[in-house]
Amino acid sequence: MALNDLEAKRVEKALSAYLQKHRPPAHIRNELDLGYRVSGQSVELFEIRPAFQKPSVKREHSFAKATYVRTRDHWNVFWMRQDLKWHAYQPHPVAKSIDEFLRVVEKDEYHCFYG
Repeated sequence: MALNDLEAKRVEKALSAYLQKHRPPAHIRNELDLGYRVSGQSVELFEIRPAFQKPSVKREHSFAKATYVRTRDHWNVFWMRQDLKWHAYQPHPVAKSIDEFLRVVEKDEYHCFYG
């Protein structure tokens, strides 16, 4: 089930504030940028970089994901491993709010999100 309108607005606001704080300076954003995607009850954070062989093509590399579980009123936190599959982020697999999820990503205790 997708997020309702109020939840979606709250999520969009939190993600926009996160990007505002963490995006690289404007002069290098054509080489590296950050973005997010909201799909159903999940949000994804990703890097945007030019393709190695063809710099005119931009590639998205997801690094963090949170999925809202309405019945438990929490967000499951995931990170993208080298096998390109989502895995629960073991130091903090559950967040009570989207803001807590973003704090977990920012802290990156085990260096899984930003390496």
